[in-house]
Amino acid sequence: MPAPIALTVNGQPRSLALDPERSLLDVLRNELGLRASHYGCGAGECGACMVLIDGRAVPSCDTPLWAAAGKRVQTSEGLGSRSAPHPLQSAFIAEQAAQCGYCTSGMLVSAAALLQCHADPDDRQIRDGMARNLCRCGTHPRVVRAIVRAAASR
Repeated sequence: MPAPIALTVNGQPRSLALDPERSLLDVLRNELGLRASHYGCGAGECGACMVLIDGRAVPSCDTPLWAAAGKRVQTSEGLGSRSAPHPLQSAFIAEQAAQCGYCTSGMLVSAAALLQCHADPDDRQIRDGMARNLCRCGTHPRVVRAIVRAAASR
């Protein structure tokens, strides 16, 4: 049995005695039941699996579990709740910034990282901050509006 890997997921300390080479996405979804992050490309290129690791947006599909040892991992489930949604969650709803919803979790996480670095981002900062997130439904203009809305509401 592998040595336990300690990390914090959505504010909860976890100790996982799992293969350290498993992808963080696989562990989040299949061991911890956190299903908002999705498998998209498997190569860290589409953004559907983005999570925050110590405040930085990182694709979890190509991040091995060992790389999260001792770190804080936050998924979109950890951003807010139904009763107290994160400003980004409220803004995405208000701007209807999700169509099929497959990319939405990764978009929310990337946008949260962006707003941590730039409280009032300009258009260029938003586009740069969201460049690693793809949406095949074409919601990018609504996503940009939602990020602007969330920044203004903070």
